[in-house]
Amino acid sequence: MASEGLHEAADLLDEATVDHHRAMTSLCEELEAVDWYDQRVNATSDASLAAVLAHNRDEEKEHASMTLEWLRRRDPVLDQHLRTYLFRTEPITEIEAEAEAGSDSEPGEGPGSGSGSLGIGSLKGRQS
Repeated sequence: MASEGLHEAADLLDEATVDHHRAMTSLCEELEAVDWYDQRVNATSDASLAAVLAHNRDEEKEHASMTLEWLRRRDPVLDQHLRTYLFRTEPITEIEAEAEAGSDSEPGEGPGSGSGSLGIGSLKGRQS
């Protein structure tokens, strides 16, 4: 097996780590291909060539998505980050601030509106 790109000796790595590396390398290659095709689509003045290149680019996006899903299924931390950031409409940095605050709820939902508070502290000191 070729060990190009491995940063540790292959004989020190288990099969799962090497497979993870294969997937990460493949994901990078697919995304790089998307970028190349995007540039080529933009650069050509031939509409029929642009259509072929755009089709090829979109195939690479499919491949990247499939590989990312394979990685997500095997990496709980990646899974959590993808669940936090993907398919949201809020500004990304706001999502990050919310995640770092430890909120489990969607923005504007639940006790404390994403502040991490259960809302119990506000009852302290109240007399009936």
